[in-house]
This record gives sequence, structure tokens and C-alpha cells, in this order.
Amino acid sequence: MTSPSRLPALAGLPLAVGSGLAIPVQGRINGALGARLNDGIAAAAVSFSTGLLVMILISLVLPRGRAGLAAIIPAVRSRAFPRIYVVAGAIGALFVFAQSFTVGILGVALFTVATVTGQTVSGLVVDRLGIGPAGKKSVTAIRIVGCVLTIAAVAWAVSPRFSGGGSGDGAAGLLLPLILPVAAGFLMSFQQAMNGTATLHYGTPIAATLVNFVAGCIVLWAAFAVKLAVAGPGNPLPGEWWYYLGGPMGCIFIGLGALLVRSLGVLVTGLGMIAGQLLGSLALDLALPAPGTVVAPATVLGTLLTLGAIILATLPWPRGALRRQRPVR
Repeated sequence: MTSPSRLPALAGLPLAVGSGLAIPVQGRINGALGARLNDGIAAAAVSFSTGLLVMILISLVLPRGRAGLAAIIPAVRSRAFPRIYVVAGAIGALFVFAQSFTVGILGVALFTVATVTGQTVSGLVVDRLGIGPAGKKSVTAIRIVGCVLTIAAVAWAVSPRFSGGGSGDGAAGLLLPLILPVAAGFLMSFQQAMNGTATLHYGTPIAATLVNFVAGCIVLWAAFAVKLAVAGPGNPLPGEWWYYLGGPMGCIFIGLGALLVRSLGVLVTGLGMIAGQLLGSLALDLALPAPGTVVAPATVLGTLLTLGAIILATLPWPRGALRRQRPVR
């Protein structure tokens, strides 16, 4: 099986930004579905199930998909990578559940800051440990500054929405709901690293994405079965077709993330997706604003600052500049 070739950063970073555009669309859809069903677990299970159907179809129709499908079991049996990587989809299940369950409590603003904070910090950790297929990457002062600026810029970009989000119960009431998106964001970098490594051995990100959706569906449907036994069924499924697009959106950023981490590393891939997430959120607020949404100057300026911070963290700095930085051990 031929492994996917590396992409140059000039091509890979725009792809990471493009894949990040799907995240706010998925968040808007899954949040709306969770509210419609009055059940975050059911909404997450529906989202993952539609994504699984899409990936099964792609895997059967495309020649590269069929080749990847045939490579999954031999790669797992031969222990080409740690078998725990097969359940990386459970992290995606946690992220989708966090979207469906907490967006209505926290608001989009707090949810975004929480997940970005977790993902940015863990991107540094994963690259430093060398878990992903790109190997170890030094944690330099510039990369740390770029990450801190990214978190600050994201907080600034979504600050106009703070007053309209949240449950109204004060900081203490938001603490527990905040833990879930922070944890989901933190684990996303590990998921990308696992998927990137698996992609090398499957030969295609199609297979890695399919395995993700299988694992996520198993976790979510098991959780839904427990909830069903305890609390009974919730509201019926809606008839509108757009409620079922969250899963296909997940196929986009999971698949591209698995492909890009080998070339860009986990941190840069994650930062690119964060930029796409903010740009997508801004475009949604302008084109299809939710009730009470106001696009303030801070939203636009914070988004631009985020792009600048990501460039700072990802540019190939001159060798002399890098030597003058002391890697953080």
C-alpha cells in the first residue's frame, strides 16, 4: 500500500483552513438538532450515523476507498500502529456530543474559546511528544507566543457574543459545562495524530475516517441505549433534510486532518482549522445570522489577529532566528 505523499506547507495550510470552515457549519447544525430533539446524545448519534453512511458509500465506490478498506484489518492485526488508535473516533464522538449538549448552555462564544484553548495547548504537547506521523517538533518561544496570541485573538473575536450566551447562572454554573468542550478540544489533537499515523498504514485518509465513524457510532449508540433505558425516548426526528448534514461536515475535517498532520504537524494543522473555524463563523453570522447575532468590529479584528497569530506560529523562520530561540523542554 502506497502511503499518501507529503504536501508542502504552502498547499497544506490553506487546506487546513478550508477544512476548518466545516466546523462552525457542523456546530450550528448539531446544536439545532440537539435543541430540536431535546437530547444531545441522540443528536450526536444521528450526526455520526449520517457521516458513517457517507464514508461507507465513498469507501465502496472509489477504488482508493476499496483499497483502504482492504488494508484496515491487516494493519490492525500486524500492530503496524498501537491498536488504541482504532478508537480515535471516540474523541470525535465526544466533540460532537459537546457541540450538541453545551452550545445551548454556553453559547457559541464560550464553546469556541473552550475548544480552541484545549486544542491549541494539546497541539504543542502532541508535537513535542512526536505522537503524530510528522515526528517530534521543537516547542520554540515563537510557537508558544503564536499559540497564546491565537487563544487571545479567538477570545476577542467572539467577545461580542459573551453577553448573549450562557445559562445565566454565573461562573459557577458554567464551570462544569465548560470542562466538556475544553476536554474535547484538548483530545482533538491526539485524534488528529492517531488518524494521521493510521492513514500512513491504510494508504488513504478515507479508511482512517471510516474507522473513526465506526468507533464513534459504537460509543454514541451505546450511550444512547443507556439513556433510552433510563429516561425513555425524546422528541421524534425532524423531517427537514438539513438537520442531517452535520455528519458529512465531519467527514471533511476528519479526513483532511488525517491527511495534513503528516505534512504540517498537529499544531499547525489545528491552528489552520481554528482559522477556518473563525472565518466560517464570521461568514455564517453575515450570511445566515442566528437570532440576536451582531457582527461587531471586535469580531472582524479578532479574526484577523487570529490569522496573524497563526502565521507567526507556522512560518518557517530563518535558521539563525531558530538557533537564538531556546526550545522549551
